[in-house]
Amino acid sequence: MAIEDRREREREARRQLIVTTARRLAEAEGWDAVTTRRLSTEIEYSQPVLYKHFQGMDQIADAIAVEGFGELAEAIRAAGAGAGAADGALSRIARAYLDFARDNPAVYDAMFTRATSLRFAADATPPELIAAFAELHQAVALVTDEHDADTLTEVFWAALHGLVTLSRTGRLRADHDSDRLQALVTQFTN
Repeated sequence: MAIEDRREREREARRQLIVTTARRLAEAEGWDAVTTRRLSTEIEYSQPVLYKHFQGMDQIADAIAVEGFGELAEAIRAAGAGAGAADGALSRIARAYLDFARDNPAVYDAMFTRATSLRFAADATPPELIAAFAELHQAVALVTDEHDADTLTEVFWAALHGLVTLSRTGRLRADHDSDRLQALVTQFTN
């Protein structure tokens, strides 16, 4: 049993090394720089070793996305944990979301803009995706009374994603980030 446990730990460590290295490369140089050849060179394992863990780059990006959703859920949870009114919590959560996207652009791309096999709102949805939505849902539910909190959470998430996407591509006035964020929160709290 001990040998099997050790092998499983080593396998998981190799898998995590692949994910961490791919994420580092994507953040530093963009997703085009992340190839199986480049990864095998960076981690000093052959390409067949990578394929023992992942079928290809799409599955590596999905693993990074799942990790990102877990981190986003934690960032939202931490932002919502502070004391104060529900609308203040919603503002902090929205800011945490935007900050996460700004600070982790390649991870955010893996989560939302790259093609993915990950499924949302399905039986096979990874728990990290569910947790990220649940954290947003909890905050939105505090300010929506009898409204459909599920749908409003989707709308809030979509609005945040729109702000991220339009800001990143220079399509919004950079000096009005706070005003846009406050306008969005106001729509949900009034």
